[in-house]
Amino acid sequence: MNKSYEVEYCNLELRFNRRHIQQLIKDLIQEGYSLYWSEDESLFILSVRTGRKLVKLKFQLMRTGDYKLIGDYIIKDAKLAEFIEKLIGDTRGHAVVRRFKDHIIVIENILFGEVIRLVEVSGFKQRVIYQKGPTPTMEEMEEMFSSQEGEMRLLLLRMEVDDELERLHAAILNGDEAKAESCRNYLKQMQNRMFMLEW
Repeated sequence: MNKSYEVEYCNLELRFNRRHIQQLIKDLIQEGYSLYWSEDESLFILSVRTGRKLVKLKFQLMRTGDYKLIGDYIIKDAKLAEFIEKLIGDTRGHAVVRRFKDHIIVIENILFGEVIRLVEVSGFKQRVIYQKGPTPTMEEMEEMFSSQEGEMRLLLLRMEVDDELERLHAAILNGDEAKAESCRNYLKQMQNRMFMLEW
């Protein structure tokens, strides 16, 4: 492996279920990584040893029961970087990826698992290697919302509303007024998000 290899992952927005995390753990163990994990009611932390370094991947539990990978990471292990990039692709996630090699930085902007912009930075020089089309127009944005991606987001939001309604029902049955009020407030927020997606 090239000792100068380094990748930085920023602004990660990856959402997936627990099965993805379990598969990642299996794959990393098969590759010979030493790792351990811990979890509480809101966070699952997967610690992966790469040489002398320990990389802690933090997965935040969301109200839907799914997880979101949070934080920024600097990875100096090529194989572990491959695993993270596979996660970005598999979950159709968003990220800014900076690759450092031989005094050159290559920056990838990834949206829905696809590279939309690739820029090479060398010293003070910056060169756009790839740009996926121009910035979307209002018409294209409206088309995106009416596309399958918009439908998927709306479906996930409806599932989240159903889960929250179940929590509200349980809180009312248990006489937990504080929890019930919290659920009502959250449902109002989701109602606004649904109006925006359905508009």
